[in-house]
Amino acid sequence: MLLTRKKKKKKKRGKKETPKMSRHPTVKWAQRSDKVYLTIELPKTKDVKLKLEPEGMFNFSATKDGNTYEIHIELFDKINIEESKSSIGVRSIVCLIKKAEKKWWGRLLKQEGKPPAFLKVDWDRWVDEHDENGEQYNKLF
Repeated sequence: MLLTRKKKKKKKRGKKETPKMSRHPTVKWAQRSDKVYLTIELPKTKDVKLKLEPEGMFNFSATKDGNTYEIHIELFDKINIEESKSSIGVRSIVCLIKKAEKKWWGRLLKQEGKPPAFLKVDWDRWVDEHDENGEQYNKLF
């Protein structure tokens, strides 16, 4: 007796549309007692949208070369959205975020632990807490 194995027909599946994942641009940050600097390094962006909320939510989205870039972070403490500013340049987006209270934050994000990989310290703007009123600070800015 000879046994034959029937080949199963493969079902043709429709092409699943995978949702486009958003990407995260590199974000550099530095602080002073009264403000936080965020520099989003993303050259030649389109459709830039920034949203700040007094509780400390920072939302950013933009497109570049057909890809969507987004950032949604909760800052360490409350902010003053009326006095905060942003500037969209050719190479980057710079945000100057005014703190609601003049004090140094222990970190940028409310969430404890390791910060996201896209978040870096901006050593070009960084000033230590005890150096803020010194000559080095005045020469830099």
